[in-house]
Amino acid sequence: MSQTCCGPTPSRDISYRRVLWIALFANAAMFLVELSAAVFSGSSALAADAADFLGDSANYALSLGAIALGGAWVSRVALLKGLAMSVYGVAVLAYAGWRAWLGVPPEPITMGVVGLVALYVNVGVAALLFRFRNGDANMKSVWLCTRNDIIANIMVLVAAAGVFGTGTVWPDVAVAAILAVLGLSSGRIVIRQARAELSA
Repeated sequence: MSQTCCGPTPSRDISYRRVLWIALFANAAMFLVELSAAVFSGSSALAADAADFLGDSANYALSLGAIALGGAWVSRVALLKGLAMSVYGVAVLAYAGWRAWLGVPPEPITMGVVGLVALYVNVGVAALLFRFRNGDANMKSVWLCTRNDIIANIMVLVAAAGVFGTGTVWPDVAVAAILAVLGLSSGRIVIRQARAELSA
């Protein structure tokens, strides 16, 4: 049987729900911060990271809803989130291509400062979620999103340094493309596990 149909799971724990609420508010706030910074700096990497924060906010909200519904809904929501992660990856690839065509380098100082703030927030969320990382497909999708966020923040910092050093758009576009591939890969993992749980 599916893990979600065999009695209580860690995803129904009150402490897990509390962590999800904290993560939801932190990600929603960072979405607004990074979106503003992306518009100001012209960075596709920051825009990609902002979109990721928005997606994660929806991810945490859906996870809270799935926990409330219970049963197979946990896996169904995880499947939906896996598909959304894949769509996000395709959208970021398209945006990075557009920025590359424009050829205008972003402002690296804003990228670096906001990237550091985002990294601090995501490390804090990851520390709270670490003990729930090996649960059902819903919990795995939450953990993968948080892990990806930390990698994304580090990559944004690398892009900022690259833009600062070269004065070109290419480090920014390259990082945005890497983030897109990461989203596609994680989406595939979550979809596979969710399907397995629904068919069990």
